[in-house]
Amino acid sequence: MSTVSFDPRPGHPVAEHDSAFEDWYTDIRARVTQELDTFLGKIDIEELRQVGADTVLRQYVIGGKCLRSTFLYLGWLCGAEPDPAALRAAASLELLHGFALLQDDVMDDGALRRGSAAAQVRLADRHRARGLPGSAARFGGSAATLLGDMCLVWAEQLLRDSGLADTALARVWPRYDAMRIELAVGQLADLANDVRAAPTMDSVLAIARAKSGNYTVLRPLELGAALAGCPERTLMMLGRYGTRVGEAFQLRDDLLGVFGSAAVTGKPEDSDLGQHKATSVVVAALAIGDRGVRTELRELLTLPALDAPAIDRCRELIAASGAPERIEDMIAERVAEARAALDAAELDRDRRAALADMALLCTARQL
Repeated sequence: MSTVSFDPRPGHPVAEHDSAFEDWYTDIRARVTQELDTFLGKIDIEELRQVGADTVLRQYVIGGKCLRSTFLYLGWLCGAEPDPAALRAAASLELLHGFALLQDDVMDDGALRRGSAAAQVRLADRHRARGLPGSAARFGGSAATLLGDMCLVWAEQLLRDSGLADTALARVWPRYDAMRIELAVGQLADLANDVRAAPTMDSVLAIARAKSGNYTVLRPLELGAALAGCPERTLMMLGRYGTRVGEAFQLRDDLLGVFGSAAVTGKPEDSDLGQHKATSVVVAALAIGDRGVRTELRELLTLPALDAPAIDRCRELIAASGAPERIEDMIAERVAEARAALDAAELDRDRRAALADMALLCTARQL
């Protein structure tokens, strides 16, 4: 269901999908969105409306790429036929993702999310507009945190009430709990993930897997397959595929965190560098750049705060170091390994093709 073209550097795949896959993925996103819209429409909490949190909730839950829900549904399809209840269960991961995004923006003091002001910013503005006493900034951060807590509860509620059999849900709860703890532990580790601490590539990748890669690809696939009652060999294959695609996804996100535009990422263009985040592309630049590049880049990254000219210079140095090409190679290697795992899998052609297309989709340069 997919073809592969190449960018000017040989060996770096760029996703091109045939119309059948595009139609299928578009349909899944629309159906997931409809499930979420229906669920959110039943939430009737006056306090949310008073502070403007109802509109913030939709910003964070609806309108994403639905990667996690799609991967969960693909995990289900590896062992069962299409089922509206399974799709409803998959949609629950968008609420969990809303929780993670809200939490992340509060911890990072993010300014933008999906092209609009971040939750704590919008909620603080609403506090000021209403002329309420106390710190608007503190209210915004606290209200966003509480909204995230609600999303965490609602995610489990939608999964539990999806309509899937209790026997299927019983198989998934241990994995679901483990995924949420892994996500929180990854977020905790990321709090200290500062490039000024000179972390290794291995440590950076480990944090990225726990914080983002696993919960975007690997864990959703495992959840879906467990719900469907897939045999162990299928779970092992999805584990190999999901681990590599999840890593490639995070490596792509790291590149976009340095070179991506706000129009593509929906976040400020200077967020990773401005926050001194130790991402794979920055760590690679400090490891493989020539001495002059490494020295100047390290000096800039140790500044207490980076203004726009400093961030632009960091981008130039990272580009000159060869790090982007190194990360592109790492992405291509992982996608190839994931596809090799699929080639050896006992799946029908359509399921295998959809997984191959999703590997390209979520690691493509344009995302």
